[in-house]
Amino acid sequence: MTLRIGLPQWQHSHWKRWGIESLADYARYFHCVEGNTTLYALPNAETVLRWRDMTHDDFRFCFKFPATISHQAALQHSDDLVAAFLRLLDPLADRIGQYWLQLPARFSPAQLGELWRFLDSLPRRFAYGVEVRHAAFFEKGEAERTLNRGLLERGINRVMLDSRPVHASVSQSAAALHARQQKPRVPPHALRTGSQPMVRFIGSDSVDESVPLFQIWLKKLAEWQADSNPLLFLHTPDMGDVFPLVQALWPQLQKLDARIGNGPDWPQQDSLF
Repeated sequence: MTLRIGLPQWQHSHWKRWGIESLADYARYFHCVEGNTTLYALPNAETVLRWRDMTHDDFRFCFKFPATISHQAALQHSDDLVAAFLRLLDPLADRIGQYWLQLPARFSPAQLGELWRFLDSLPRRFAYGVEVRHAAFFEKGEAERTLNRGLLERGINRVMLDSRPVHASVSQSAAALHARQQKPRVPPHALRTGSQPMVRFIGSDSVDESVPLFQIWLKKLAEWQADSNPLLFLHTPDMGDVFPLVQALWPQLQKLDARIGNGPDWPQQDSLF
């Protein structure tokens, strides 16, 4: 099976030193990308075709359902919105890793019936992921068991967020302070409910702080890779500075799957800082 590694975006002005200035450059080294932009706004049809031209058949997009569906409509009466969203991205249909539903913290166990109705209405040709943020879904009680059981029965991936590094960090940088405000502080419950388990690892400003906390995921990814296709996304508070973390973790990830390649052309160590 295949391990795919990516970032939450494919472009940043600070990435030029690694030779990454476009989606085409990014897709030479990384195998997937979080499609965060679709949460806030949809691209036009020409942009979607351009994304297809800049990627290859083994690359995977993981687009978020728009907030108009997940947040504003709270999954209700949204069939037309879903159809329009999927139709727009249809040129990339064979490069979809999974469509990903990020639910707000106010989405509670009482609304699980709406979640099941929504998921059961989706086309079966795609894989899907669900990321929850309500505290009750992390307490290992009946609410969490019901959520996990429903996802498992449907083969829907529970998206796993590990924000421990950024919340444990002592950094007082503006980016770190902002990340601690924005990123949910929830326990990283590691479990597979679908065929493409997705891990979102939110590192801190410090590689030395982040790498030890990643080790549990090496074990899990190795287990899951035996019979599934894991997706790993690496974050840092300032995404312009993500590559030292990527560089530190890449050799460990290569041991799990040599097919991930050598990664970007890393600068010499003394030029990283």
